[in-house]
Amino acid sequence: MTSHGSATECGAAGHPLGELTALDTADGSLSLQSSHFSEAFHSSAGALAEAKAKFVAPAQLERFQSGTPLRVLDVCVGLGYNSAALMEALPLDAPPQLQWWGLELDPRPLALALGHQGFNAQWSAPVLARLEALRDRGHWDAEDGSDGSMLWGDARQELHKLPSDLELDLILMDAFSPSHCPELWSEEFLGGLAQKLAPGGRLLTYSRAASIRGSLQRAGLELRSLLPAPGQRKEWSSGTMAHRLIQGHPLADSGPGWQGLSLMEIEHLHTRASIPYRDPTGRDPAASIQQRRRNEQQCCALESTSSWQRRWRGLASPSTVSKPLAAQ
Repeated sequence: MTSHGSATECGAAGHPLGELTALDTADGSLSLQSSHFSEAFHSSAGALAEAKAKFVAPAQLERFQSGTPLRVLDVCVGLGYNSAALMEALPLDAPPQLQWWGLELDPRPLALALGHQGFNAQWSAPVLARLEALRDRGHWDAEDGSDGSMLWGDARQELHKLPSDLELDLILMDAFSPSHCPELWSEEFLGGLAQKLAPGGRLLTYSRAASIRGSLQRAGLELRSLLPAPGQRKEWSSGTMAHRLIQGHPLADSGPGWQGLSLMEIEHLHTRASIPYRDPTGRDPAASIQQRRRNEQQCCALESTSSWQRRWRGLASPSTVSKPLAAQ
């Protein structure tokens, strides 16, 4: 990534993400760095490439027929790449009827992206108009009946403002890494997301952490491993797809952008790394959630993660381009 420094409107004072620094990623697309979380919004391989590989391809949008609902929740909208890439991938003729919701804490990333000429040039006029409407009004609607609404604030509370009977087809989960933002990777929050999935619905995330996969599995979802984005180093996994089964319709072991979990990944789910982040009230600060997990790891009888890593040495090395994973 290449840093361009901070614009004055990116200042840290009073903002939950701290100072935001503009970055160029390998595919030329814009990303940002948050000083509060000490992380970039995307891998160095490319913001747009990551969105297409980890959120659009495994969504299999061809499953959704013309005029039928496509209900999407984007958790941590950020600059808007994931949803914009998904919208661009929908067919121009007879698309499904998109019903979209977004959860986001800080309005600055989307506003900064829409002030960047290179970012705007990546999208068609209709998609760009939707992003601008979200920035300006927090809502967009179209003549075909599609609509979208942004819920600004702590996603743990905003999640409860979604319609109680909502059943989602896709959840795009792109929060900062579990070790830096455990609030949005807790057993309780992930369980709440899983409850919103319709039969056949999919939660997609860059995270391959055993703590996250374990929480999704306990929430009744079936797991698959995501393949790397173009330009990203091939590893044992580049993310997770969690699927709500339809009775009598098993999910294929492999598909566009995903494959089945390897034996190494399955064993990972039985190590101390699988101890979840817990946030019973949905309001605890990051430090409390992290300490609670450390205490539980120290007392558990599960295999140590270092032992698992030694057994699979050479395959379990950390990536130099993936987002950081939870402390294991």
